[in-house]
Amino acid sequence: MNLEHPALLLLLPLALLPLRRGTGSRLVYSSLSLLPDDPASRWLDRVLRGAGVVALAALLLALAGPYRPERQVERQGQGAEIVLLLDRSRSMDQAFGSARDGLGIGGNYNPYYSLSGEKAVADRNKGEAARRVLTQFVAQRPNDRFGMVVFSTLPMRVLDFTEKPAAVKAAIAAGQVGRGISETDIWLALQEGLAFFEQRPYTGSRILMLVSDGGDHLDAVVRERLATLMQRYRVSLYWIYIRSARSPGLSEAEGLSPENAEAVPEYFLHRYFKNLGVPYRAYEAENPDALERAVADVNRLENLPITYLDTVPRAAYAPLAYGVAAAALLLLSLARWKELHAWR
Repeated sequence: MNLEHPALLLLLPLALLPLRRGTGSRLVYSSLSLLPDDPASRWLDRVLRGAGVVALAALLLALAGPYRPERQVERQGQGAEIVLLLDRSRSMDQAFGSARDGLGIGGNYNPYYSLSGEKAVADRNKGEAARRVLTQFVAQRPNDRFGMVVFSTLPMRVLDFTEKPAAVKAAIAAGQVGRGISETDIWLALQEGLAFFEQRPYTGSRILMLVSDGGDHLDAVVRERLATLMQRYRVSLYWIYIRSARSPGLSEAEGLSPENAEAVPEYFLHRYFKNLGVPYRAYEAENPDALERAVADVNRLENLPITYLDTVPRAAYAPLAYGVAAAALLLLSLARWKELHAWR
């Protein structure tokens, strides 16, 4: 326990004043031997004097400002350590167009729905859809620890690892402040996300959750560096791709030559992620069913035991001391009231 004003404890000897016996008002008897022995009165006197000592001591202790400082406690749970990487480029502020039917990732037929369709959600732009997706994801993972990065050309760390859902949701909502710039560097975002795990003991599942509406071309040095870090930190990668109306998606069109596929950033990045040597899943967020599969897959695949350090906030003890003082003063007040009432 720490104190904000420890010097006030030097006044604690004053709490012994109620023990001092003064003359006060006494009844005059011709002989004290005429008074009967009264143990109850002696005990009552001791209790009331003790209450006075407690009241003064508790008030002085409360004024000294006792508190328990912030500390970290090791806890055990089930879940994962997840870093959310949210694209804040200008394209994320653009509205969706109408979608078309197409192939889902992996080649299975998967119908898309227009924004006016029965299953569509009314998002004004892709950034709003991304925040909605992440908020739903966090709500489905109450036992996880989340960190968050927003990025365009440069990444910005918004939130360090926390298991507090309210803090994570507030960080996600803060992603809508301001407008993004036109360019996006996914490599720097991934690098910042991996920095969360640098020199951090491995205690359970680790995930990078990339939420973006576009791909990127990475040079050979960057690709090798990213693969090394992903494997070293044993991180799984999930990509929630916010697909626009005219986007090529992540599944390569049939008959497309390898050279042409390499030229499309989405195709290039999706193919590279699949060959990273770490667990990887991708979901196109324009499809409501894909969102449900993303959450269901992560809940199924990334729900292992995890050990983590929980930050317990500072706790003030002054209210408790004030409560003790109030209880002692109430007892003294009742005794005083009873004494006056008896002598009326």
